[in-house]
Amino acid sequence: MAKYFDVHPENPQPRVLAQIADSVRADALIAYPTDSCYALGCRLGSRDGTDRIRAIRRLDDRHHFTLVCQDFAQLGQFVQIDKDVFRAIKASTPGSYTFILPATREVPRMLQHPKKKTVGVRIPDHVVTQAILTELGEPLLSSTLLLPDEDEPMTQGWEIKDRLDHVLDAVVDSGECGTEPTTVIDFSGGEAEIVRRGAGDTTRFE
Repeated sequence: MAKYFDVHPENPQPRVLAQIADSVRADALIAYPTDSCYALGCRLGSRDGTDRIRAIRRLDDRHHFTLVCQDFAQLGQFVQIDKDVFRAIKASTPGSYTFILPATREVPRMLQHPKKKTVGVRIPDHVVTQAILTELGEPLLSSTLLLPDEDEPMTQGWEIKDRLDHVLDAVVDSGECGTEPTTVIDFSGGEAEIVRRGAGDTTRFE
């Protein structure tokens, strides 16, 4: 049975944040809100968490996982990024964008694209997500909580708890969440390639 964490959307309770971070460190798979939509998240390097996300979403090995980072200092540890790309990403973050970039050695091989050796990264603009990341002190390995054969993610924590109680360890609820996933921009080739149009405005990348 999944734990249920009710978090204040504007003033997250430190005690609850500590419990969420402790759960992640103990290899829990959580559902949590972001500035785009709900996501599945686990500890970076958790093979069990990675396998469970793949099973829930029925993902193949080519799927790009995302490292949800607190800030650029943290993001820079996990991806290779040149000055021009840095400026383009800096102008769009924090926000509802995922950027695909060459991975550094800090990224476990199982999280990298098998051929391209890339990984997705993002810095969310969400009070609760940022508070969790601050408490955790490392990125969350994440994937959009979009179930197979469904067009939109679930928006309510209680609904996720009700439907996925048997496959999750914890659900974080801070009120209704959006339904549109992030915009995905691939910079691995040096130029911006729009892979998915989502919640983030694509104008600057066209």
